[in-house]
Amino acid sequence: MDSKNTAVAISIKKLTRCFNSFTAVSAIDFDIAQGITFGLLGSNGAGKTTTIKMLTTLLQPSSGTATVGGHDIITSPQAVRENIGYIPQLFSADAELSGYENLLMSAKLYGIRSSERKSRIAQVLEFMGLSEFANRLVRDYSGGMIRKLEIAQAILHKPKVLFMDEPTTGLDPVARRLVWKHIQELHRDLHTTIILTTHDMEEADHLCSMLGFMSRGKIRALGSPAELKKAVGNNATLNDVFIHFTGSTISDEDTYDNTRQMRQILNARN
Repeated sequence: MDSKNTAVAISIKKLTRCFNSFTAVSAIDFDIAQGITFGLLGSNGAGKTTTIKMLTTLLQPSSGTATVGGHDIITSPQAVRENIGYIPQLFSADAELSGYENLLMSAKLYGIRSSERKSRIAQVLEFMGLSEFANRLVRDYSGGMIRKLEIAQAILHKPKVLFMDEPTTGLDPVARRLVWKHIQELHRDLHTTIILTTHDMEEADHLCSMLGFMSRGKIRALGSPAELKKAVGNNATLNDVFIHFTGSTISDEDTYDNTRQMRQILNARN
């Protein structure tokens, strides 16, 4: 990616994270242009979530650094947090509160002025198609509705960059497509830079203008879906691209890498 002619939303420099002797992310180094939807692809355990946690200041790098929205994740973590939205892999909305109450709590945490909270909440509820469900308890929401609410929470403060970690994992096909639709609307209508992790090749091809293929903690390939498929050959799919650059399939890596990383993380915490 030519950062000389394109505004950069995220610049990653030799970013590394180790858990004891295991290197989960190994000296990754690339830029993400402002205003695009960037997909970080790889199997479970490839290092995607660890990367996102470092970029969102939830996890300290072992070495290297990155800037997000022009702010350094190590020296200016609060400035980074003020300029991003983050949707974790697991559902995070409070099931015992209504959709509106969840959003109100988020508005207070983001420091949105009390005079603006009601109108801002109404705007995001309408944008995500949740207005009629605002006063319903989240425990009565479907999985797709919960994910839409979490997107609404993450964009309340109009972040420059939105991180989404496996945004459609566990959703049924209909809910999955609805979330895709809203991600596309966020990009089109709000001009938000979106960084999403996924191991779903169809999702990546459908949503992302640029991709990074990650395997065993390293970035193996960067480019647009069309560029990457062209590099592999005629009629290549993103699955073919993954195999070409990593030497294995996503499912091959899931069993080994995910188990190894989870064990190392648990050992590091004990």
